[in-house]
Amino acid sequence: MIHIICNPTAGNGRAKKIGVRIEELLRQKGRPCRLLMTQRPGHAALLAQKAREDNAEMVLAVGGDGTAYEVASGLLGSMVPLGIIPAGTGNDFIKTIGVPKQPEAALEIALSRPAKKTDVGEMNGKMFLNEIGTGFDVSVLDYAAKAKKYCRGLLPYLYGVLQTLFRFRSIPITFSVDGSEEVTLDAFVAGAANGGMIGGGIPIAPEAKADDGLLDVVIVEKVERKKLISRLIGLMQGKILSFPETHYYQASSVSFSAPDMRVNVDGEILSEKAVSARILPGALMIFR
Repeated sequence: MIHIICNPTAGNGRAKKIGVRIEELLRQKGRPCRLLMTQRPGHAALLAQKAREDNAEMVLAVGGDGTAYEVASGLLGSMVPLGIIPAGTGNDFIKTIGVPKQPEAALEIALSRPAKKTDVGEMNGKMFLNEIGTGFDVSVLDYAAKAKKYCRGLLPYLYGVLQTLFRFRSIPITFSVDGSEEVTLDAFVAGAANGGMIGGGIPIAPEAKADDGLLDVVIVEKVERKKLISRLIGLMQGKILSFPETHYYQASSVSFSAPDMRVNVDGEILSEKAVSARILPGALMIFR
């Protein structure tokens, strides 16, 4: 039995239609399936755990990055494979693993290819699929959340980037990579990535791969105001690793802390005094 877990509110409501369409396509192909709609935050993880207990053939997550993350957390460590059917706004993780943004094409991958071992990250005992970060990306999400009241699609994220660019101030970050000596600096952003994109397509870690057994740690020091525009253009062009302000590491673990720190964990903002993150190589089976 194929379990379809759909977040009906994702993609400004279009995910519900896509979930129904995926169910129709599977039935046309003679594949037994069950469509389940989430009802609240965290529900997708519970439904995935139930699918795991029922020995589901596979679980399809219909929604955005948040839905994929929740379903993945419910399947973590099992052999039940995950298929991601993009139906959200950003759909960032699929860009790293090569799943097409067209839902029907993504379904075809799940039905025609074997699932592959895929890395996930763990932060303070909490799983993440794509990226964790503090500083720039948290501010972008804050502004984007406000803008979503007035516009849809990727416009809220663009608004968030522009507002952050001119309003955000650096924060003092103390970090250590793979247990090395701690370093403290004024940072614009500090992140650890399993996937390379955030905010609907911002290449925050352009070299990241989700099957190399490593986190891509990207820390950008304070940028002079006169250089902000050129750095923004470079960021969107995937050149962040070439900035003189950038510190880049590939590591199995990283820790960082900052005063009153707020951390983006796959789109969820958490308050944490300190972060300890590590990679879990091949901990999840994903169709890609």
